[in-house]
Amino acid sequence: MIGCAPAPIEIRDWYDLHAVRNNLSGSYILMNNIDSSTRGYAELASETANGGRGWEPIGTSEDQFTGRFNGQGYEIRDLFMNRPDQDYVGLFTHISWTRYIDNVGVVENLGLTNARVTGRAQVGTLVGHNEGLVTNCYSSGTVTGDERVGGLVGWNQATLTNSYSSCRVTGNSRVGGLVGDNWYERGIINNTYSTGTVTGEESVGGLVGVNYYGNIGNSYSIGSVGGAKQVGGLVGWNKGAITECFWDILTSGISVSDGGTGKVTTEMMKITTFTGAAWNITAVAPNSTDPTSIWNIVDKQTYPFLSWQSVS
Repeated sequence: MIGCAPAPIEIRDWYDLHAVRNNLSGSYILMNNIDSSTRGYAELASETANGGRGWEPIGTSEDQFTGRFNGQGYEIRDLFMNRPDQDYVGLFTHISWTRYIDNVGVVENLGLTNARVTGRAQVGTLVGHNEGLVTNCYSSGTVTGDERVGGLVGWNQATLTNSYSSCRVTGNSRVGGLVGDNWYERGIINNTYSTGTVTGEESVGGLVGVNYYGNIGNSYSIGSVGGAKQVGGLVGWNKGAITECFWDILTSGISVSDGGTGKVTTEMMKITTFTGAAWNITAVAPNSTDPTSIWNIVDKQTYPFLSWQSVS
């Protein structure tokens, strides 16, 4: 039919995923989970791949991903990257837009689990530098770097929404459980959370290390946070807008944050904490979800979780 977009390219194994770099403006759809047992792992994403450096990030800082990647709720598991001398490290180096034709890179509905990612600056499991749209994504594993290090995104300059990370994150400066650095007015983080341990030296936060004139809303963090300077339960250093955000002062071990509101664990598990902040949240029974709201919570039993998440 005239005017119809071509069907997305199907991704079924590591070779298919590797081929995304050959057309960075294409549309892709993940058809199944891929992991260490999937075809191409040893050659492309394992500890022995590429001379022990593991997965080569998709794209470069000059040649970014401007297409669309829909994970359909599937996971990319066991990703290994050991590139301590390299910047812009993640599954994707840089998600961006194409100037003048308004083509924005999108990654959505994707989980990265048991990832082990090491880089230098702009380091995250999913993307080193986001200037596009990341939505409905999550990560678990470990992330290590020097500067702008985050559990999901290293450096965010666009929109990150409806996502979370449980990664253990370690760095030097601008280190966050979800995002290392949320930068300037285009940096928007909304409806997100982080649960992983975060350790650094300067500008270290449970959710975001630095929020430099960016916007963070309706988000929270609960992971342990440690550092030497500008350390916060939610955000380490803030010069932007933070609205209706929280952190757990008990589980984080931090009673201060440069933005957000600290609560004890029992308060973080009460729906009234979040309805009082005008979150789009609904109380549900254990092991159930209500997709009509952005957030769900088992009142007085769980922290808030995103309604698209699988629960058990």
